[in-house]
This record gives sequence, C-alpha cells and structure tokens, in this order.
Amino acid sequence: MQNLLIFFAAGALGSLATGLVTWVVGDLGITRMVGVSLAPALSTQLLYPKIVWGGVWGLLFVLPLMKSRLIAKGLLVSIFPTLVQLFFVFPRHWHKGILGIDLGTLTPVFVVFFNMVWGFVTGLTLKAGK
Repeated sequence: MQNLLIFFAAGALGSLATGLVTWVVGDLGITRMVGVSLAPALSTQLLYPKIVWGGVWGLLFVLPLMKSRLIAKGLLVSIFPTLVQLFFVFPRHWHKGILGIDLGTLTPVFVVFFNMVWGFVTGLTLKAGK
C-alpha cells in the first residue's frame, strides 16, 4: 500500500511539472509559432485534473520492469497517457480529431514531449526517494 501511495504522489508531482511546462510553452507562444492551439492558462482547471490523473498514471510504476532504471521506466510508461490523450481524449472528449490534429499538425509531438516530462519527473522523484 505504501508503494502505491508513493507512486501516486510521484505521478502527481510529475503532472504538476507537466502542467507548468505546458503553460510556459504556451505562454511563450512556442505552440502558436508552429501552428498548434495548445496554450492553456495557468489555473486550477489546468492543474487539478492533470495532478489527479498524473497520480493515477503513476500507479503504472507498480509494473515489475526496469526497477533500477526509474527515469527510463518513466519515459517508457509515459507512452500510456500519450496514447490515451491522442486516441481517446482528443477525439472523444475534446472533439479535436484523432491525434488532436484539429489543434494543429504538430500536436502529437507536443503531447509526446509533455508526457515525457511527466515520465521524467515522476521517475526522478522516485529515484530521489530511494
């Protein structure tokens, strides 16, 4: 049970970092410069769901693979939330098409990057806590 709580907390922290990076990238106009409409405002509406879902995704660290390589494991595990965002959330909940293409052609690149930030920070948090 204690490990699950640690994985959840690490995933939540990873999502906080991701939310802040997403906001900074959007606020700097980087997404807009390449024709992608991902520039959320820094708000509880951005951070709260990200933090909760990040914690849930953090539970994937219970999988018994790459136990000693937590940062690499985080990058690998980040594939799961990426696939859900691209193939479920964008088309079914946001109505932005598969891969979020309606937000811009390079949207999948940003989604992969942002989720890799989550995986990196989550893995780094777990590694630091050992």
